[in-house]
Amino acid sequence: MTPTPTATLVARDWAEIQERMLVPLYEAVYDRLEVGPGDRLLGLDCGAGLPLLLAAGRGAVATGVEADPARRALARERLLEVLAAPPEPAGRSRPYDALLAFSPAPAALAAALPAVRRGGAVVLAGWGPAERCTVPSVLGGGPAPRDLDALVERAGLRPDGSGRVFCPFGYADVDSAVRGLLSTGLYPGAGGSTGAACAAPFEPADSVLAEKELAEALHPFERSDGAVWLPNIFRYVIARVD
Repeated sequence: MTPTPTATLVARDWAEIQERMLVPLYEAVYDRLEVGPGDRLLGLDCGAGLPLLLAAGRGAVATGVEADPARRALARERLLEVLAAPPEPAGRSRPYDALLAFSPAPAALAAALPAVRRGGAVVLAGWGPAERCTVPSVLGGGPAPRDLDALVERAGLRPDGSGRVFCPFGYADVDSAVRGLLSTGLYPGAGGSTGAACAAPFEPADSVLAEKELAEALHPFERSDGAVWLPNIFRYVIARVD
């Protein structure tokens, strides 16, 4: 499938503005797992591939899964291996040591788990407590925090720890903030989904309305220099494949 021009623009806003906001989360998880040379990682919903690049910088071999063709194309421009769907069970090839599924749909998580070795780590993450997250309120009350522990239990995984990470969303100005937040696909006025990292294409008329609404919602978070600052806490859990 060839991405539409609108989808490509949204994906570029994600790659150029938004995805770096989650770097503290990625780095905290990689530190916790002691990711390094020789590790094989599978990143579910990897977007334009920044979490894969960070893992590769530590010496790991990272493969991504990204359903959105525009984001997948950008990740491949970065010379990353990114698949459209989770790989088949490992067979003779070496299975993955860790699955990074920062905001997984249950079906996608189930499809990816067979590629992970026994004892391998599965990392799930999502928004922290509502009172510690600014972005959901700006986006009209959503997205709601996902019950990561219940997701671990339903997937038949063994809990192995958790943590919280401060991930402020900081932008140079309101325009950058609007573009970045719309690229998440979380804003209902833009026709986005409720996934934490999924951007859905939307029509230009919807975009204009969403931009106006978001700009108004962001004004209380503007600083004197025009920058926008939205503090958030993300929670992650680590589980193991038995």
